Amino acid sequence: MIEAWRTLLYCDEDHEAKNTRDPVAPATRSKEALQKVHTKRLEGGSQGELQINTPYFGRTTLAGLESDECGQAEFLAMSLSSVRRQITACQECSRLRAYCARVAQDKRAAFRDEIYWGRPVAGFGDRRAPLLVLGLAPAAHGANRTGRPFTGDSSSDFLMTAMHATGFANMPTSRHRRDGLTLRDAYITGVVRCAPPDNRPSPTEIASCHEHLRAETAALPRLRVVVALGRVAFDGYWRLMADRGITVKPRAKFEHGLVCAPPGAPPVVASYHPSRQNTNTGRLTPEMFEKVFETVREILRR
Repeated sequence: MIEAWRTLLYCDEDHEAKNTRDPVAPATRSKEALQKVHTKRLEGGSQGELQINTPYFGRTTLAGLESDECGQAEFLAMSLSSVRRQITACQECSRLRAYCARVAQDKRAAFRDEIYWGRPVAGFGDRRAPLLVLGLAPAAHGANRTGRPFTGDSSSDFLMTAMHATGFANMPTSRHRRDGLTLRDAYITGVVRCAPPDNRPSPTEIASCHEHLRAETAALPRLRVVVALGRVAFDGYWRLMADRGITVKPRAKFEHGLVCAPPGAPPVVASYHPSRQNTNTGRLTPEMFEKVFETVREILRR
């Protein structure tokens, strides 16, 4: 009977799955249904691709989805989840992978009872964030241990204190992946995804990881401003802009508090990295760091 009526049925209906599906299980969209989120009905009944407005990175807003916001969110979540899986499975840089694995095995005495993450670290935060916080790389006993950027070390709490004070985080600490931390309007990631020896990735390793940064930012829908934590992150921002054909010459030199707004690009706010070297010496103070995120709030209000 199904074969006889097949031409009149929806082509994306999986009949075998339908017959074996738990009748009380929550409904989920098929891949074909999710793909339809990217199409809209045009005048005359024909279908066309949704116009994707991309003033900055990858997708920002999908025009015509006002009536299907849930579908848009589901598709974007699926896309970002796929990127995150690719990042955590990466084995590209043998030196970094060997170092991370060795640190995860040897451990620091204070964490000897913990199971280290020991893999590449993907970003985390609000999937619809207008703010991207771009760091350098996981700390050997921080994110390389916990599996989340800026989590589990002094730099993490320094960052979260500033973000909490300006409304981008629900708490001023970042200790482990299940600590209840939630970011609002912000997404945190890094230029490099594996902890490098002495916190110094090579130019080749930075270049290899750039593909992950491109993919991750393309999967975030509404990025409007970037905070670059340190010179390497600042350079990473300009590399992203170059990918989109946006170049500025002469390019501004990195300095704390600098705001650059290239035509057709999201503004970047430069900041010293909240490393111990900078915070313990007073080069970066809590007041200076909070001011960076206050500047971001001003930009987002425009």
